[in-house]
Amino acid sequence: MAQGFFVTGTDTGVGKTLVACALLHAFAARGKTVIGMKPVAAGIEGGRYADVEALMAASTVAGERRLVNPYAFEQAIAPNIAAEKQGVEISIEVIVEAYRRLARQADVVVVEGSGGFMIPLNASQTSADLARRLALPVVLVVGMRLGCLNHALLTRRAIADLGLACAGWVANGIPPGMRLVEENLLALSQRIDAPLIGTIPPLEAPLPATAAALLNLDAMAGCPGG
Repeated sequence: MAQGFFVTGTDTGVGKTLVACALLHAFAARGKTVIGMKPVAAGIEGGRYADVEALMAASTVAGERRLVNPYAFEQAIAPNIAAEKQGVEISIEVIVEAYRRLARQADVVVVEGSGGFMIPLNASQTSADLARRLALPVVLVVGMRLGCLNHALLTRRAIADLGLACAGWVANGIPPGMRLVEENLLALSQRIDAPLIGTIPPLEAPLPATAAALLNLDAMAGCPGG
């Protein structure tokens, strides 16, 4: 059975897909077979689901699309609302079964969550419930912007409250004009009880291979050996 990781973020649009793809590239560079998974995708761009396509392109094993992405919705809105508008109910058990099937095909499976950690998936369950059901260590992507301290610490607490391990966190997209970057990184490092595994500045060409070079897999808790 594969080693899995669940990638979540402090918000939507903080770079979860880039980090998830970077993790896939980094593990593949160590000789691991890898599969990316996006359980719930919302929002078609140019006739395609960009996040799903990126994860599949970064994978070394071609998983069935229906397993890689069990739920896909047209509108880029909250998953529970998108599902309701299309007359669908997202089932965590369906996603768990898809994950188990993928996990039999590769050494590492990287699961990218939707939106932030507490985003609703259906009337009673959230992305956090999915992470708990999968029982995977979490990689937290922190969007480095005003308010990131509060968002990051709240998310880290939510992860801990569910009894999930945090394999590490990534400081992503540090804007050139951000004030007191080092102070913010220090404050986060002192308060997040998990290793900082990468600091990614805005990339002119945000390629997963480029971001992968900025990650330190050896620092990750639960990282499979080389």
